[in-house]
Amino acid sequence: MTNTGRFAPSPTGDFHLGNLRTAILAWAWARTTGRRFVLRIEDIDRERAGSAQRQIEDLQAIGIDWDGEPLIQTARADAHEAALASLAARGLIFECYCTRRDIREAASAPHVPPGHYPGTCLTLSESERAAKRASLAALGRAPALRLAAPSPEWTVFDELHGSYTGPVDHFVVRRADGVPAYNLAAVVDDAYQGVDQVVRGFDLLSQAPAQAQLAHLLGAPEPTYAHVPLALAPSGARWLSATAPSPSQTYEAWAGPPRTSCRLSVPPWECPGRTAPPTSRTPWGLRGCAPCRPSRGS
Repeated sequence: MTNTGRFAPSPTGDFHLGNLRTAILAWAWARTTGRRFVLRIEDIDRERAGSAQRQIEDLQAIGIDWDGEPLIQTARADAHEAALASLAARGLIFECYCTRRDIREAASAPHVPPGHYPGTCLTLSESERAAKRASLAALGRAPALRLAAPSPEWTVFDELHGSYTGPVDHFVVRRADGVPAYNLAAVVDDAYQGVDQVVRGFDLLSQAPAQAQLAHLLGAPEPTYAHVPLALAPSGARWLSATAPSPSQTYEAWAGPPRTSCRLSVPPWECPGRTAPPTSRTPWGLRGCAPCRPSRGS
């Protein structure tokens, strides 16, 4: 593994200020800690026409640079399939025949963590699997593949939150339509790009234990994380793509690419323009500038 940070957007639409803020923090964290910085376009889901190119142009417009060419995730299909084959050879994946409704109803059991898969298909016999597979095939469907997670929880290190232990679900690694799932593709591609530092929004902290355990199972080094506070609207609500400022409004608010300002840490209306030097753990004053510390989170 090389010392590398990354930003990995999905080209499902245009950036808003929160996306760009996370990109700047990921870039600053990598550059101020002497790392390479790479860009990956995670297009395995749906892509809105032209979004990837507009996202690249937006990043360039605010002064973000990266090493090498952007990696297009769909170009890595063979590597994703090889990872699935490795897991299957060790009995670490199983077919899941459940519909979303099946999972939603079964997940109401008291022993199942909220939002987690209840294990319905984990221990089926071979004859039960064959029958369910045939039933799906008659409907023109195929089963998804899930990770048979060996450990129900995993611990990761986060530069802002310290040691964090969270539950690990039997999560999907290949969807029913045959497309590799986000968690598998992201872990495989992080290993390929030498990523050892993942900076992203706080809402993804709960996914880190599952991704780290999968990296371990695939023989890849586990990265360290920094899950940064979310950027919020003036009302205190989380921005959604439909309501967030557009890139042009973002550039006007920031008045160009900031490099030494706490505007990297808080929304522009909360920052009086003080500067804060980077530190090894919290570059660009993410925590360390008391006059600019956000009152509601960011």
